[in-house]
Amino acid sequence: MRTNSLIELDRRHLVHPVSSFQGHEARGVRVLKSASGARVIDAEGRELIDGFAGLWCVNAGYGHESVVEAAAQQMRELPYATGYFDLGAEAPIRLAAELADRAPGDLNHIYFSLGGSDAVDSTIRFIRYYWHSKGQPQRDQFISIANGYHGSTTMGAGLTALPAFHEGFGLPLEWQHKISSHDLYRNPLGHDHAAVIEASVAELRAKIEEIGPDRVGAFYAEPIQGSGGVLVPPKGWIKAMRDLCAEYDVLFVADEVITGFGRTGPLFACSEEDIVPDLMTTAKGLTSGYVPMGAVFMRDHVYETIAEGAGAKAVGHGFTYSAHPVSAAVALEVLKLYEGGLLENGVKAGARLMAGLEGLKDHPLVGDVRGRGMLAAIELVTDKEKKTPLPAEVQPATRLFDRAWEQGLVIRSFAQGVFGYAPPLCCTDEDIDGIIERTKAVLDLTLEDSEVRAVMG
Repeated sequence: MRTNSLIELDRRHLVHPVSSFQGHEARGVRVLKSASGARVIDAEGRELIDGFAGLWCVNAGYGHESVVEAAAQQMRELPYATGYFDLGAEAPIRLAAELADRAPGDLNHIYFSLGGSDAVDSTIRFIRYYWHSKGQPQRDQFISIANGYHGSTTMGAGLTALPAFHEGFGLPLEWQHKISSHDLYRNPLGHDHAAVIEASVAELRAKIEEIGPDRVGAFYAEPIQGSGGVLVPPKGWIKAMRDLCAEYDVLFVADEVITGFGRTGPLFACSEEDIVPDLMTTAKGLTSGYVPMGAVFMRDHVYETIAEGAGAKAVGHGFTYSAHPVSAAVALEVLKLYEGGLLENGVKAGARLMAGLEGLKDHPLVGDVRGRGMLAAIELVTDKEKKTPLPAEVQPATRLFDRAWEQGLVIRSFAQGVFGYAPPLCCTDEDIDGIIERTKAVLDLTLEDSEVRAVMG
């Protein structure tokens, strides 16, 4: 089918996620046709470096035939098996065991979802059941962090703390509370990491006391805040927050949907500070985005409390596609790729990426460079001393994304003027250098924008 016909069909029928419906209709869709490694090809035959791995998810890179074959073989043998009625299939059983073996501490019990959003939603359900099982149903208040992202289901979007996911949806819900982000760049205490940690701990403690220690059920945190602008906490921050939750017997949920599976270096970012969350969510890199799948990891005490509370009764939570055998077969093969060299390559490529971005710090528009491994960001400003954001008229989320596309680069351009990077772990030196060079070209072109010149003088 011709590209123009696809564009028109898209306008008429396909609703795109997190988009301006009218804006998308006016701009039209960009159709991708094929991909290999860290490169994608559009319908016009243009090759681009995918500096964002789809949506932070194609961690292994595109075009792995072993993954395709694993899916095809599973489809031939058993394309579907429900997990209801005490039924199951080999691939998800093996995958659960492999993940539990690699997870921090005693996160030994795995519930499979379709993706990250419903994994987070599932934690809310499980946590509510947990506290009911312990005879404390009043512990129904949940706390998350400003700038955090925990999916776009109704309950998960309330834990998310980004305005676009609240406006027009009646969110957050009254039992969903927030504390401030660590955001080192815009935090007045940002130069003093110990002070940032102390302030965050104090604020969480105050919030728990305000709500009532016997009312708070759980606290949610990303090891690195992704959709909030790739905000990296100081070392020791997440451990301090986890320790405070343990003090108050508040369940600590680590959202590793973005950071899991080599994105920051190790298989799970929690292991970098040697913490064991009570529950952990993953998705994206679990299957490298080849097929949908997410997972909730539960510590022994969480699983056992729910099991004892239910007794002979069914725990009434499940999805038709939970533990899908094809997704599990893909995840098993992707795990082999990670441990067969991709994790190691990701560490090397991540160091090159961060060094390259640091090299852009002298550019007049670059206010901050931050990241860890293959998860990074640069924040654009028009005044480095005052940290003045780009003018809204520049429309960073669309104009700067378009500009990067024209340079042959796919990145995430956030509305606040932040470029986000999450390239595939398979990136070569040439791929990484291309990301840096094309970013520099985008920065130079943006410096010439009339709206930017008017502000900078």
